[in-house]
Amino acid sequence: MAVLIPVKAFAEAKLRLAPALGAEERAALARDMATHVVHSAAPLPVAVVCDDSGVREWADSVGAEVVWRPGTGLNGAVRSGVDHLSDSGFDRVIVAHGDLPLAGSLAPLGDWPGITLVPDRRNDGTNVIALPGDCPFEFSYGRASFARHTAEAQRLGCSLRILRDPAFGLDIDLPADLNELAVRA
Repeated sequence: MAVLIPVKAFAEAKLRLAPALGAEERAALARDMATHVVHSAAPLPVAVVCDDSGVREWADSVGAEVVWRPGTGLNGAVRSGVDHLSDSGFDRVIVAHGDLPLAGSLAPLGDWPGITLVPDRRNDGTNVIALPGDCPFEFSYGRASFARHTAEAQRLGCSLRILRDPAFGLDIDLPADLNELAVRA
């Protein structure tokens, strides 16, 4: 089992937080959260799928394998990263986004033989997906991705586990999420 973390260029990350944070603060927050998610993956191997040289340097510095996939978009990058890990011999992959500041250990999320989906706290986005490495799952991130990912697991006929977890459910996209993080911290 391995963990795949898609990471966007830190300078371009979290633009919807602009009303609350300046550019440097957003970049630092994105980097800090991604580092936390890498640490939450221990002791599992971690790969970071990216298309930015700064993210590549950061991934190297935190001991993650780099899966370089420029120009593929989020869905293509994740599909390519899962395929890469499967081709490297990993039978299960946990895809965890890098903006989960309260994430605990990721390893238990991979213990289900089918597909595990962890929605965001609004039941709109999908923060974590654990699946067999050879599963032909079509990733469809963006607004309402949780419903699309649920439908995709059902279309494939895979056993599906949905985990609503307060720690994994808090991703940081909007200023209100920062407020929620402050309340929980």
